Amino acid sequence: MTKQFDIVISGGGLSGALMALSLIDCKNEKGKPLSIAIVEANPVLKDPSLTFDDRVLALSHGTATYLNSLGLWQQLKEVAEPIKNIHISDRSFYGKARLYADNHQVNALGFVVEMSLLGQALLERLKEKNKLSGNLTWFTPDKISDITWQEKHVEITLNSETKLNAKLLLACDGVHSACRKLANISVQESDYGQSALIANVCTAIPHDNLAFERFTETGPIAMLPLSKQSSATNDSRCSLVWTLPPEQADKMQSLSDTQFQTELERAFGSWLGAITHVGKRDVFPLKLLMADEQVYHRMALIGNASHTIHPIAGQGFNLGVRDVNQMAALIKTSLDNNQDIGQFSALSEYASKRKLDHQQVIGLTDSLVTLFSNKLPPLVAGRNIGLKVMNYLSPLKDALVRKTMGY
Repeated sequence: MTKQFDIVISGGGLSGALMALSLIDCKNEKGKPLSIAIVEANPVLKDPSLTFDDRVLALSHGTATYLNSLGLWQQLKEVAEPIKNIHISDRSFYGKARLYADNHQVNALGFVVEMSLLGQALLERLKEKNKLSGNLTWFTPDKISDITWQEKHVEITLNSETKLNAKLLLACDGVHSACRKLANISVQESDYGQSALIANVCTAIPHDNLAFERFTETGPIAMLPLSKQSSATNDSRCSLVWTLPPEQADKMQSLSDTQFQTELERAFGSWLGAITHVGKRDVFPLKLLMADEQVYHRMALIGNASHTIHPIAGQGFNLGVRDVNQMAALIKTSLDNNQDIGQFSALSEYASKRKLDHQQVIGLTDSLVTLFSNKLPPLVAGRNIGLKVMNYLSPLKDALVRKTMGY
């Protein structure tokens, strides 16, 4: 028997769960809560235990504001470490710039939080909401194996052979999106020729809620402030993202902890003193991926299903949150106007509104990658002059801060 839903969300990770939470209070044309299904390949974890090595996300001020509107921030604000200032510098050169939250009338430019804690908060909030409305159904562990597009609905078949019908399918199923592939939406992919080495580390000098972006001859180093709640020592804890050529990243991953600490101290400098502890190191290749189309008949791509970008500006997840926000707003407008939530005009509006934001963020990211991963003397000189100029010209700093804050 085919199960009927207003909306099916493919993927119950952070983007998918956030999409569901953004829509769970909506009412359909009959005044009843929208019926929503989430199809998730992995079993939903309950009460994850924190470890020193938990991966983290940088949340922009705009993302934090959106999470607050969904009732999530009350739980997250106790564990999300604020970024009050950002220090940008170039190793071995004088160029540097500082961005201050106080100068922009906010308490923080952004926040850093463990992915598992954000995921836990999302699931708890969804469970709490669903107790009242009962309009959310999970299909997990399961995957979408086939999609048939009809004029007024989408027919979906799962690996379990369960069949679902929906007015709208939202693909929140990540970089290897099954929905995108089944719709034959092509992607533009380019290899940055770089890898990211990520790890959580401890430093002798407290971070004081200061984030660092340090440009070196091998690539940028980002050091983000973390809470001490799961720290293995009493020292200050930070999240490291070190961009390196692939062969150097592999070499750094294979070093002993002591050798790695020495290399990191040499590249990063003495801003936070000695590196006193190094957690598990992971390396992954950096690629830009952009789907050629953001929408299809009764289907839209959200988050990493649509785009993956370089982590240099920390904007990947935040860009996906703005996808969620935009889609939720358009669905609510369609419902308010008694219109079909899967109509192509609304989906086209989503695609056009997201296109500019995607282009701006990817343009900024690619410019930073080109400028700060290049050893050519004219570019090195230019970026140092640029950092000095930006530090004294408010309009330049304001423009960078607004994009960093997610506006």
